[in-house]
Amino acid sequence: MKRLLISLAMLAAVSASAQTIKPGLWETNSKVKTGNAQTDQAMSAALSQLAALPPEQRAQMEAMMAKNGVSMPKAGANGGITMTACVTPEMASRKEIPLNQKGKCTSQQDQVPGGLNIAFTCTDPASSGNGQLRFQGDSAYTMTMNVTNNSGTGPQQATVESTGRWLSAACPARPQ
Repeated sequence: MKRLLISLAMLAAVSASAQTIKPGLWETNSKVKTGNAQTDQAMSAALSQLAALPPEQRAQMEAMMAKNGVSMPKAGANGGITMTACVTPEMASRKEIPLNQKGKCTSQQDQVPGGLNIAFTCTDPASSGNGQLRFQGDSAYTMTMNVTNNSGTGPQQATVESTGRWLSAACPARPQ
């Protein structure tokens, strides 16, 4: 289940060639809908486990994520997953939405008025999906993705609805 959470969080790591974004600290809130109560409960439990990590283990995980300019995921006010991430000036010049993408993934982005249509495929972890990213100026976006995660328990379908907003020009850590 942690693998599904991580795969879904990676969806925000797309190239945004249709719009300029501001460098700095961004917040992303993603709500995952699977249509399967058992999967939804397991994802909530995984998020709770992250929040309840022993202090030493939590510090290690926070340090590892901070090296990449990303915060620990936490439960958002609407039942979603909230994270912060840093966009460097270099990332902004490449028009890269925050959150680093892990794994062996390829993606295709097609410009449309106001945003992008996106498709991706990953082999490790195995997942694929497609959706739309819509910009709201240079400091906010919305994204909806339909995702298939092919974990060890078989394919799992999910819809991920995300919002991103720029918080400040200062970042606590630069991604490496």
